[in-house]
Order: sequence, then structure tokens, then C-alpha cells
Amino acid sequence: MTFAPVALFVYNRPAHTRRTLESLAANAEARETELSIYADAAKPDATAEEHERVRQVRGVIREEEWCGSVTIIESETNRGLADSIIHGVREVLARSGCVIVLEDDLRLASTFLSYMNSALRCYENDPEVMHVSGYMFPVAAELPETFFLRLTSSWGWATWRRAFDQFEPDAGKLLAQLRQRDLLDAFNLEGAYDFAAQLEANAAGRLRTWAVQWYATLLLKDGLGLFPRRSLVENFGFDGSGVHCQDQDGRFASSADAAEIRVTRSVPRESEAAREAVRRFLKPPLRSRIRQCWARFSGASARNR
Repeated sequence: MTFAPVALFVYNRPAHTRRTLESLAANAEARETELSIYADAAKPDATAEEHERVRQVRGVIREEEWCGSVTIIESETNRGLADSIIHGVREVLARSGCVIVLEDDLRLASTFLSYMNSALRCYENDPEVMHVSGYMFPVAAELPETFFLRLTSSWGWATWRRAFDQFEPDAGKLLAQLRQRDLLDAFNLEGAYDFAAQLEANAAGRLRTWAVQWYATLLLKDGLGLFPRRSLVENFGFDGSGVHCQDQDGRFASSADAAEIRVTRSVPRESEAAREAVRRFLKPPLRSRIRQCWARFSGASARNR
């Protein structure tokens, strides 16, 4: 049996990187898995301490034979996370039909690779299925073992070459297409989460990310993401060490459940129950919404003075 290759993206967090690799190696399938590790270089204005952390990470990734085969790609210049992931995913997909993608702050369940490979094989020939997520929001709802959403998650995910070939990185173009097709409300999960603001920030150059563009691409292509009932991934990067990690109230915290998720084929169709559960989970409470509105109003007022 051939297992999907894994691409791991690391930068300057040695302890986080080691923890992620240890959890990956604890998966039985790791011994027969090809791992490509993309190590980014320090930023041009990085401090000596930051350079040292980058050097330590490059030592950690060489400590063990984490998988059946390990290829290390060390960048000589700082690409940034978005460019690193887009480049690395495309590079792996150029020689393989699918890829599993990880970052350096994810603890994986011991059944993570089993689930991801089963899902990749099961839906390999379904063009509308574009994404497989290992993470699931800790929603308060009873859901099927696996289900589909018109949504993606960047915390332990997988895709196929046929799907990622459609990826559109241009945030401005994606915004225009979403508006043209009247999909902004659906993109924001009917007002539950302001994904459009992230896309607008990327289009304006205030933000440089990639995941919201992948989600927009999937929605515009009428694609689907497969999700597990229980999360097989825990993100432990909300400790101030990352650049884009923000979870101040801890509501996205989800332990990596080691119980096996069985993937059985079903008709690719979004689960209305799962969408509503995620929408309810993401929608901020009234007090938070009032605070956000006030912050926007105050910012606008300040700019107008």
C-alpha cells in the first residue's frame, strides 16, 4: 500500500517542531511515509536570538528518522509562511497525486495518518471533494463519523493535485468573484465569521496569508472539504510564539482524539447539520459583537479626525 507524502513547514520554534515530529512518528504509517521538511530562513532584520532559533530548528529536524524517508529543504532566504506553503505543496504535488500538509505547532493523534490516507484514497476520483481536514471545531453537536462542509481548515489537511491546481492566490481577484456571484454571505458562514476581512487585508497588502484564499477557491469551485467528527489534531501554537496564531479565549482548542475515524464513502454533499453547528460555534457572543462594532466605529472616527 502506498501512503501519501507529508509536507511539514518549520521556521524558528524548535520545541514546537520536535513535538510535532514526535506525534507524526507515533503514527504506524509514518514508517512507510515520505516526509519533506521545508525549513524557512530567518528574516533579513532578524535578531541574533531569532537566527539561533532557526539554527536550532534545523538541528531538531535532523535528530531522528521521523518517517520512512525524510527530505530536508532549507531556504537560504526568508519566504514567509504563505509563500513557503504554496511553493512546497506545489513541489510535492508535482511528483505525487496528493499531499498531507502540516505546520510546526500541531500535535497529531496516532490515527491521523490512517484517517488522512483513507480519505485521500476514498475520494481520489471525486472532483468536487477538494480538501481533507484532520481538525474539527469542538462543536456541541452529534455528527456523523465524517461529513462534508464547503469549508477548509489549515491545521493538518490534505489535498490532491487535481484540486490544488485550481488554487487562486490573488485575494483581490477572489473577492471580485465572490461579489460577482453573491457568495460573500456564504463565505462568512451567514455572518458567523468575517473571512472576507482576511481576504480584504490580503488584497490590500496588510496581511500575507494563504489559507483564506484556499477556502475562497474551494467555495468558488463549488468544492467540498471532508471533516472528521472528532479532531485528530491539536494546535498548541497559541502561546505567542507564532506570527498568525490568535485564539485569545481558547475556543478553538481541541485535543487530538486518538480514537479511529472510519472513512466510508458517502455522496459528496454538504451536511446542513454540520454547517449549522460550525456556524453557531464560530459566531461570537453578543457582547463580543458589540465590542467589535465599537472598535470599527472608533477606528473610523479616529481616521476621520
